[in-house]
Amino acid sequence: MIGTMLFFTLQGAEGLGQRIAALGGWGVAPHEERDFDMGEHKGRPLVDPRGHDVFVLAALQGGNAASCNDRLIRAMFFCAACRDLGAARVSLIAPYLPYGRKDRRTKEHDPISARYVAQAIEAMGCDQIVTVAAHNIAAFENAFRIPTLHLTTEALFAALIAADDRGAPCVVMAPDPGGIKRAQLLYEALQAIGMEDVGFAMMEKRRSAGVVSGTLFAGDVAGARVYILDDMICGGGTIARAAQAARKHGAVAVHAMATHGFFTPQAIIRLAQDDGPDTLTVTDSAGPFIRPMPELRVVGLAPMLAAAIARLHGGPTWSVAPAPAPASGQRSVPFAPGQ
Repeated sequence: MIGTMLFFTLQGAEGLGQRIAALGGWGVAPHEERDFDMGEHKGRPLVDPRGHDVFVLAALQGGNAASCNDRLIRAMFFCAACRDLGAARVSLIAPYLPYGRKDRRTKEHDPISARYVAQAIEAMGCDQIVTVAAHNIAAFENAFRIPTLHLTTEALFAALIAADDRGAPCVVMAPDPGGIKRAQLLYEALQAIGMEDVGFAMMEKRRSAGVVSGTLFAGDVAGARVYILDDMICGGGTIARAAQAARKHGAVAVHAMATHGFFTPQAIIRLAQDDGPDTLTVTDSAGPFIRPMPELRVVGLAPMLAAAIARLHGGPTWSVAPAPAPASGQRSVPFAPGQ
């Protein structure tokens, strides 16, 4: 039988981890992360994980502090250490899982990086993985041989859209063909909460060697509030193109929504243009966010992730260990406000 829970939050995810722990009613277990010369690194739990149900929250997106490759290997090594030390089960909670966009061969001799990441995580001894808004749900689930839990944000976004209702018709838009299923889920979520008169639109997009093309637009957005949904915003080009197309076809307001907001400097410039979206809505899977852009709304993932962890741990009948103090002379990673 799996013992009590230990919940670890790795560097870069401290803020979200604190919010999850507060809502879930458990503490954050202490651990240590140290950098060495030549770019090497060590992470270790400061409490004995033997026999415990270990959950590791990791922010795996790249940034100024570390690349996605660095964060990925740090998370895998930490999970492997917990496994080596006798953890009864190790679950990796990765709101964003890198390399999800490379899930198939689009050029001759291409790698299938999403599958290689899955194999590496499995090899490190992880028993299950949780992510939010994978780029391709089927590819994510098929890449892993361990249990997977894919969480979606369409219901969160649907509640915001319903609250935004200002009389104009509402249209959900996919910014590219790959996002049609995601937009469909948002469309269905809106219908489920009583917004039955919702339209649907999509924009064509083709990308080759970094060049984006395609102008086909399908759907009636004239006089409507358009909500463009994507899994992530990085360079901002996809959202900017879709917003411009929606305005060209008569939209009275354009709003962009994405689970993961990885705003590069170029994205901030693109999205701040007059023909860009009126508002941006993202979750706190990344952040903190730079504010000089269109109105930015941030939706918290902590309630969803806390509920998922509680279910995976076994529900209310299971006991949850409070966060133990580190052993004498040892330290845990400090919480960085705003992260």
